[in-house]
Amino acid sequence: MEINLCGKKALIGASSAGIGAGIARVLASCGASVTLASRNEEKLQTTCKNLDTSKGQVHQYIVVDYNDHEGYKQQIDHYFRINRVDILVNNSNGPRAGTIDQQNLTDYQHAFELLFQNHCYTTSCALPHMLANQYGRIINVSSSTVKEPVSNLVLSNTIRTALMSWSKSLADDVAKDGVTVNGILTGLFDTDRIHSLTKMDAQRLGISYEEALALRLKQVPAGRLGTPEEYGYLVAFICSDYANFLTGAHIPLDGGMLKGL
Repeated sequence: MEINLCGKKALIGASSAGIGAGIARVLASCGASVTLASRNEEKLQTTCKNLDTSKGQVHQYIVVDYNDHEGYKQQIDHYFRINRVDILVNNSNGPRAGTIDQQNLTDYQHAFELLFQNHCYTTSCALPHMLANQYGRIINVSSSTVKEPVSNLVLSNTIRTALMSWSKSLADDVAKDGVTVNGILTGLFDTDRIHSLTKMDAQRLGISYEEALALRLKQVPAGRLGTPEEYGYLVAFICSDYANFLTGAHIPLDGGMLKGL
């Protein structure tokens, strides 16, 4: 089975490194032209330069700050004045870790703008072209914690759950127009975010980083962290014609970590 995304244009959030960059590399290898989006221009340049162009793709990047919602809207508006996308991967950095007693209303508002409003707004900009073209793929990078909340990630647990519900409603509305909307429930992947959270665990528990990582991996039946490319493979499938009938789904990609049915 070969996935051919030649002629398709993709916008991928938080794609200078980590999962976003892994998605970009795989979609580019399938023939898509990719726009990277992140706040670190140096990393964006490096990632963009190394994307596959063997099928005539043209890649680019935009510098955006997900933590500044009003500024982000202006940057995305400018992008969509001159660009159209067939594939939208909604992804951003996560909010700060912490338990309920460590957060206040301002923290929840910031997380809402970061993980919900940014993605809703970008989707609203991308949808007109998708609907007119009778093809579109909207993929929301979410987390396994929407199914099994983690106490020290309360902001992420809460807002990502809201995005999942919104995604389901959107999927119902646009399915007849050839646009699919799906989410991926992310487990433990080899990214800076996981390494940062693991360091926090080590400090909190008074153990070494290696011991803290081993504790995390005990949760994963596969016994290891996922790779960003493995994430990209699933995204590529969802973007392909093989997944035309797949919409409104939230797919765990976690090495078997989720325990619920």
